[in-house]
Amino acid sequence: MNPSSFARPDDRAMRRLMLAIKPWQKVTDPVFFGMERVPSDGPLLFVGNHTLYGVLDAPLLFMELYRHHGIFLRSLGDHLHFKIPLWRELLTQHGVVDGTRENCGALMDAGESILVFPGGAREVAKRRGESYQLLWGERLGFARMAIRHKCTIVPFAAVGAEEMFEIIFDADDLLATPAAALVDRLGIRRGAIPPLARGIGPTMIPRPERFYFHIGEPIPMDAFGTDAEDDTQAARLRDQTRAAVAEGVAFLLQQRRRDPRRKLIHRLLG
Repeated sequence: MNPSSFARPDDRAMRRLMLAIKPWQKVTDPVFFGMERVPSDGPLLFVGNHTLYGVLDAPLLFMELYRHHGIFLRSLGDHLHFKIPLWRELLTQHGVVDGTRENCGALMDAGESILVFPGGAREVAKRRGESYQLLWGERLGFARMAIRHKCTIVPFAAVGAEEMFEIIFDADDLLATPAAALVDRLGIRRGAIPPLARGIGPTMIPRPERFYFHIGEPIPMDAFGTDAEDDTQAARLRDQTRAAVAEGVAFLLQQRRRDPRRKLIHRLLG
């Protein structure tokens, strides 16, 4: 796969995107820590925690990296997205790429910056009590790709989206009913069933929480050898990355507790 065949918004489209996101930036007033740690040379693999529903915070990180570092993130999307007409076209127009190894490798070889969430759909479709948990399982894919293509990993963390909603019915509730048989018959992935949640009052309008982002120390590939199929090295890289993301989440939760401008009313009053 030739990376030049992947859609990429031109400058005019990027300006439109930034204008479209500006109201959301005003509401969430995002805070960024560690942006100075972003390396100047690629390829880079940004690896972080996926938050509930997965679409509320990523665009803000996307725009901040573009505005301050000129980085256009290529997000690796779950295959499910590319099975939905119109939605897949919208994602493709804005640089999202089907998360296959072939696509990922081509982007890395071209020196591009890539965004990946090892928790995938399972981390988006959280259950009650799983706020900010890293549900990565034993996946090694992103680590193998980074080792194979000598791609520096940039761990990051995001906090804020999980408090915008209260989960009132999750996949565990559904799978405890007779509907579980229908889920399996239809071939629906149990880990990808999104919860039903409420935001402001009984609605799904998200609560106006503030967002916080943390960029950790980059992880170069020098210490992980050259054999991407070495399970020991791949697992070591995955675990180091996961620990860095978890530390970032803990740091942001601490910073938020100290933030006098966390609440919207305080931000509006200046």
